[in-house]
Amino acid sequence: MKILVDADSCPPAARELVLRAAARTGIRAVFAANRPIPGIDGEYAAMAICSAGEGAADDQLAALAQPGDLALTRDIPLAARLLEAGAEVLDDRGRIFTAENIREKLSMRNFTVGLAENGYDFERIGGYGKKELKALADSFDKLFSKLLKRLPARDTGCGSA
Repeated sequence: MKILVDADSCPPAARELVLRAAARTGIRAVFAANRPIPGIDGEYAAMAICSAGEGAADDQLAALAQPGDLALTRDIPLAARLLEAGAEVLDDRGRIFTAENIREKLSMRNFTVGLAENGYDFERIGGYGKKELKALADSFDKLFSKLLKRLPARDTGCGSA
């Protein structure tokens, strides 16, 4: 199991949440972006710097994704690819993507992109504050705990008597 993060657009508070979870559990977190992101360090954190080409970080994350992984992205087409690879996926606002809801999310995303391409203005996502971080923390804990329970028991160094 690993945590995959689309780091280009991930808010710093969300990155910190992932870094703390990785350090606490010893689960590796991989942050992919086309530029270095400050603060991605530690024994259980890795920064995958991808080429500047469009979609390079997405391609890297999709290639790394496996069943049992947890992925964090607000990119809906990437979320669909990660779900196809068997990962559990959520965005930085705590919305969980599933096989059941991803088609609707993709359709809405494509509709909004079409409006923007044709000159129509639409409401953008607001700022990132305590409410959004709390929603992420709740959803992240739910999915992360579920995935941790699926892992084989790890030796904690505390032998039985």
